[in-house]
Amino acid sequence: MGNRANSAKDSASKVVTTDSRRDKNKVKDTGPENAGYPWRIETWFSDLTDVQKLKFKKFHGELIKHNKTMDLISAKSLPLVDALFFADSIIASQLIASSAIVDEIYDLGSGSGFPGIVYAILNPKTKVFLVEADQKKVEFLKIAVAACDLKNCSVIGRTIESLPEKSIKFAMSRGVTGIAKLLLMTRKQVVMGGKLYHLKGEGWATEIASIPTQLCSFWTPGLVGEYRLSLGEIKFAVVKTDKIAD
Repeated sequence: MGNRANSAKDSASKVVTTDSRRDKNKVKDTGPENAGYPWRIETWFSDLTDVQKLKFKKFHGELIKHNKTMDLISAKSLPLVDALFFADSIIASQLIASSAIVDEIYDLGSGSGFPGIVYAILNPKTKVFLVEADQKKVEFLKIAVAACDLKNCSVIGRTIESLPEKSIKFAMSRGVTGIAKLLLMTRKQVVMGGKLYHLKGEGWATEIASIPTQLCSFWTPGLVGEYRLSLGEIKFAVVKTDKIAD
């Protein structure tokens, strides 16, 4: 990965926990399901455990296989899915895990499982809840969680707004909506002192600047870290918003 991506990865690697050895035999290699599409994760992230590598590859295979019928991601993105989805989510997950002691975390609008499933693979001792309202994607998430044997990961098939009040202490979101809108959507669900992590592109500062003043009375935004992927010079970022009042 690029220098800044490596820096972010190295700084977070201390908090990435490993699976027990007994889990290794529960996930079989995907074999030909990955054929035809680049898979460079093991080169970019050499510090991953064998179990993590195997589970990431299995997730990749399930995504490729089911995308044919479920239309999970754009067909144009498939040749770059290892970079734009997996590598992005790995670095972001490491940044999140290094910024706080997280015992459980929600992936809001999980979609095809990014970054939630990636976070669960990297942090098997952390409970991860994948929240998704689209039933087709809910079906895929359940398939992927089972295929990767993720005992710490659960799928919640409902809207973000319908989650119980004050049920969220930590949550993350990638591409579901803008920062300000997500703050409004989760105003009842996040406890005071809770944190939302937003995976963003280069325009993150503009998004923060456009948060309405009244929302800033309840939330404090800040940058967790920026990074670049190996395939370009575009910067990505993890932004957090801390809830400071109800």
